[in-house]
Amino acid sequence: MITSSPEKIEDVKLDATLRPQSFSEYVGQNKIKRNLDILIGAAKKRKEPIEHVLLYGPAGLGKTTLAHIIAKEMGANIRVTSGPAIEKVGDLGSILTNLNDGDIFFIDEIHRLNKLIEEVLYPAMEDFKLDIIIGKGPSAKTLQLDLPRFTLIGATTRLGSISSPLRNRFGGIHRLDFYENEEIEKIIHRSSRILSVPVDSAGAKMISLSSRRTPRVANRLLKRVRDFTQMENCELITEDLSRRAFEALEIDELGLEPADRHILTTIIQKFGGGPVGVQTIAAATSEETETIEDVYEPYLLQIGFLTRTPRGRVATELAYKHLGIEYNKEQDKLF
Repeated sequence: MITSSPEKIEDVKLDATLRPQSFSEYVGQNKIKRNLDILIGAAKKRKEPIEHVLLYGPAGLGKTTLAHIIAKEMGANIRVTSGPAIEKVGDLGSILTNLNDGDIFFIDEIHRLNKLIEEVLYPAMEDFKLDIIIGKGPSAKTLQLDLPRFTLIGATTRLGSISSPLRNRFGGIHRLDFYENEEIEKIIHRSSRILSVPVDSAGAKMISLSSRRTPRVANRLLKRVRDFTQMENCELITEDLSRRAFEALEIDELGLEPADRHILTTIIQKFGGGPVGVQTIAAATSEETETIEDVYEPYLLQIGFLTRTPRGRVATELAYKHLGIEYNKEQDKLF
């Protein structure tokens, strides 16, 4: 699936070349860039690490990239991990005690941290202290270790899943929004130059329209169209080549894949357009609930094909029209 949330191996391999290395190269999210630039500049003047930063928003919008840019702008080393990877308090303690002053500690999917590990993070973030419990029962003792003054950068697709005590310890909380098509076109042109795959304006526009307004998806689509172009023995990605590649991949002009259309048609045909609960949708489509909420739903909500109500998800009139299904106006009166 082109639009799947997790980074694939091929994405990781290309990170070193496609990932912007500075704010000037980073396209979009201008308000966040300005605020972070001020935060970094002020911290440099004070000669101290920046405050802890929390980045949230749908997958693929550049949270990890921003974390690496912050580290580079600060001239600091970055240690990268994810919430599910930190299974024990000892794992976190090992990472924290091996950091140096000014280092960046980046936790992706921070909302999936174990609650016991969160408790250890509170004093580490606030006072740069690590509390270690030695022994068990009445004889247990607490040992407190001093930690280097590090900066924690957290990334999440679910801000509401982060507990208030942890969220309140971040000095800067920034939401990344979906990109405009013009911004995606700039990203595509930049990536095509790095990949040595020329693309004309019409080809870049076609790819951007199907990219779900997400840079990660745009780069994946560009690579797939590049493969199609090379197999056709062409030297330039054009609108026609992009269209034919998307037809082969079953991706429409709005970037919807078979899985997106399957979810919408299931809501419409099996549940009368909704309202229907997300767990019921997951069971009916053989998808995981988290996948629907994190991967498919944000974009379908953004383009107005899906709405949330207290009673569940509802397919809108726009979704009916896009799928070529007759819309029953009486449906509006049901919710």
